[in-house]
Amino acid sequence: MNNNHITNKKTHKTRNDLILLAALLAIAATVFAAVGLAKVDGASVAVIVDGKTVASYPLGADREVSLEYNGHNTLSIKGGTAHVTDADCPDKLCVKQRGISKEGETIVCLPHKTVIMVKGGERPEVDSAL
Repeated sequence: MNNNHITNKKTHKTRNDLILLAALLAIAATVFAAVGLAKVDGASVAVIVDGKTVASYPLGADREVSLEYNGHNTLSIKGGTAHVTDADCPDKLCVKQRGISKEGETIVCLPHKTVIMVKGGERPEVDSAL
């Protein structure tokens, strides 16, 4: 009878461990989903030419936009990230810049006097404390 009591305790402990693990996984999945959705919700990219905002597009909707201000740039928004995929400026540095998705990040095309900036959404992480 003592053996059954020990086996029953082990089974009960294992079942409780599985319930705890399932609850922690559910909480982690909920937090992950909330953070992922918050990243794009409300975020948009502003197109600023000569210091004036001329257009704004939500990051949550995939699209490709032709920007014809002081020259040609193609703005592509896909998966919550904005990229300049084509430009007729001589250096094409704006095309070489990485995509932007967090508040305050920018893509700049100096020859066209154009800045594309993320407004709203998730703030970028700090690189270091010092």
